[in-house]
Amino acid sequence: MNGVTGRMGYRQHLLRSILPIREQGGVTLPDGSRVQVEPILVGRNEAKLADLAAKHGISEYTTDLDGIVHAEDTDIVFDAAMTNLRPQTLSKAMKAGKHVYTEKPTAETLAEAIELAKLRDETGVTAGVVHDKLYLPGLVKLRRLVDEGFFGRILSLRGEFGYWVFEGETQPAQRPSWNYRAEDGGGMTTDMFCHWNYVLEGILGTVKTVNAQTITHIPTRWDEQGKPYDATADDAAYGIFEMATPDGDPVVAQINSSWAVRVYRDELVEFQIDGTHGSAVAGLFKCVSQQRSNTPKPVWNPDLPVTESFREQWTDVPANAELENGFKAQWEEFLRDVVAGREHRFDLLSAARGVQLAELGLQSSSEGRRLDVPEITL
Repeated sequence: MNGVTGRMGYRQHLLRSILPIREQGGVTLPDGSRVQVEPILVGRNEAKLADLAAKHGISEYTTDLDGIVHAEDTDIVFDAAMTNLRPQTLSKAMKAGKHVYTEKPTAETLAEAIELAKLRDETGVTAGVVHDKLYLPGLVKLRRLVDEGFFGRILSLRGEFGYWVFEGETQPAQRPSWNYRAEDGGGMTTDMFCHWNYVLEGILGTVKTVNAQTITHIPTRWDEQGKPYDATADDAAYGIFEMATPDGDPVVAQINSSWAVRVYRDELVEFQIDGTHGSAVAGLFKCVSQQRSNTPKPVWNPDLPVTESFREQWTDVPANAELENGFKAQWEEFLRDVVAGREHRFDLLSAARGVQLAELGLQSSSEGRRLDVPEITL
């Protein structure tokens, strides 16, 4: 597990995924048998690795990434380190015959991302890319409504994501400083458009065009040592995406993403789908819906205060199943695919499409125009 001293690698992948899988005795396979996991911690700071290993009863850790990738008893290489180092790590692992599981984006450029997908085809290893949001309870419920035809003909999707990330001057920032330096692979578009691509694909269909506006709202931030630095990467991205459902129906999706916004909604990310027969709003956990037959008939009147509570007019969508942590759920699915020797449904090609959307989003903003999203073929 490379990059476990970072926030995402530690909290979501080690603490909330791999360790619980280990503690439950491994992953149950279709025949009833189990496959157990044993993490090996990898990073650049040996002292931090030693502390994590001691804290969680992990027997092995190393700063020698190359050595552990080529070790005989290494089966899977997971990467959550900096984006600009990822292609080299994943390439090295696949060439060594190791299965790979990785955070996003898989590369800084589409060309690199496609090369990784081609290498997976050549080596035949199982490769998985974290698509955690599709496993979250809120989006699982939203997808179920789509599958059951709840919406009728789907018209649009609106997404709101973000929160205020402190500049680091008077209060420490909640995100690492490299996120705001383009030269280190940072930026809202690079970070989040790869997420929005798989969310849109996983819930609605294929992204056909993108029209984006990116901006750096906060030009100066302070790093982990309290030193000011120029924020060279965008900290907000506003995108409009034309889509097509599997039936060919056109859908307009618009998603606002910002690290310079204060939250006035129930969750840090929310998606609303509107259709001819109903609408639904989903966050990470909650999902509410409103059917056509239950839709009120509001009338615009700026002369009188609103007396009805619009939020109370929606109905909770039940889970109807026990839904685990999204990161853990995908890890278990990936591990079953590794044991079965099959491809993971969220592979390096799907990751390449995410990198493509981010690249096109930045280009769209730079050129001030809408761009087509070509199909990627290997």
